[in-house]
Amino acid sequence: MQPDTALQILYFVVLIISIIIHEVAHGYAANSLGDPTAKLLGRLTLNPLPHIDPIGSIIVPLLCVISPGHFFFGWAKPVPYNPHNLRNKRWGEAIVGIAGVATNLIIAVAFGLLARYAYASGMDTFGQAASVIALVNLFLGMFNLIPIPPLDGFTVLRGILPYRYAIAFRSFEEKLQQGGLLMLIGFLFLFSYVFAGPFSLFVEYLFRILIGV
Repeated sequence: MQPDTALQILYFVVLIISIIIHEVAHGYAANSLGDPTAKLLGRLTLNPLPHIDPIGSIIVPLLCVISPGHFFFGWAKPVPYNPHNLRNKRWGEAIVGIAGVATNLIIAVAFGLLARYAYASGMDTFGQAASVIALVNLFLGMFNLIPIPPLDGFTVLRGILPYRYAIAFRSFEEKLQQGGLLMLIGFLFLFSYVFAGPFSLFVEYLFRILIGV
């Protein structure tokens, strides 16, 4: 197997696993706050089968990996939760929303520090593998922080706003959701042609600080 091919496979596998971990983190956060919906539906598992969306978990990540530019994106089947079951009515949705992002960023920092240590110790192969995990999770975490629906950043922002503004944001989100896949494609198109360049440079800057290169 050629080194480039092996690296692409690693990126692909890490991206899928990281997306699934992101979703499972939402489910665990909701469950800890009193909503067992994800648990009852068997979604609090790292087994990829219940989470895989053929387009978002396979086709889109594969296209991201084989295309130039290292833009990492994809999605799993959203882990369901019922906000009415959350014990913390004020901050519950924001906590559930931030859980996936926080998990990706914690993984990114942990493996970034491992990569830094590995490179300093001459373990370049391990350092490269750890760097892939760090970069993919850093990208996913920062991307999902963007406050635009359907991303988690919008859920978090809505969750911390005063009630009357939160209602308006929810109404706006529901209208956009009516567009379904078309809305998502439109968002990705806009992001790719307007914001992807500066965003990628920002993430790469953070990544280089993290691993010390």
